[in-house]
Amino acid sequence: MQSCERAVGAFISIRRNLTIMIDVSLITDALRPSGAPTQYRVSPDKLISGDPLQTLTPGFASPCGRFSTGIWESTPGCWRVAYTEAEYCEILEGTSVITDAEGNRKTVRTGHRFVIPPGFRGTWEVVERTRKIFVAYDEQPAE
Repeated sequence: MQSCERAVGAFISIRRNLTIMIDVSLITDALRPSGAPTQYRVSPDKLISGDPLQTLTPGFASPCGRFSTGIWESTPGCWRVAYTEAEYCEILEGTSVITDAEGNRKTVRTGHRFVIPPGFRGTWEVVERTRKIFVAYDEQPAE
């Protein structure tokens, strides 16, 4: 047992003294487009009202696919949402109403910043064309 404790202690000591050099070129613009914008409609099984046209411009994406950034926008409409990821949002323009499963509503407008936690279920209604920056992290690996 003592040798195991010594080995663990030695590993911790080495780990504390280890300096990893990260080149400044690896620091990237979180919103620099990493692909062309894609437009799509809300799937019929989620759509509640309207015919919202959504546009997604991808920014940074981690190699494992669990962390991503981008710009999202949508024309008016309402649909069901179910978040598996945590998502930070900053509304650049427009007005939307997010409603939880119990009917509690939160109106978000230009300048609002907020986080949607993983597991949130409810609806997202775009009242006035909405454009947002998002940063998302999903604890589950991407398929």
